[in-house]
Amino acid sequence: MQTFTYIVTAIDGDYAYLQRTDPEAEESGADPEPKLVARALLPPEITEGSRLLYQWMQYTLLE
Repeated sequence: MQTFTYIVTAIDGDYAYLQRTDPEAEESGADPEPKLVARALLPPEITEGSRLLYQWMQYTLLE
């Protein structure tokens, strides 16, 4: 099971830009560019700066 953490760097209408922040991101050679994700796939209460956990093909808001 792959688990990643992201931070919401920007919200643009129906999309959000996510930057991967987990320690393995640098080791695995993850793309440094933010990932564009439809907001329909994200928790509705996100704001810029929110931290998200991605696992089992779902995003969960971290507190």
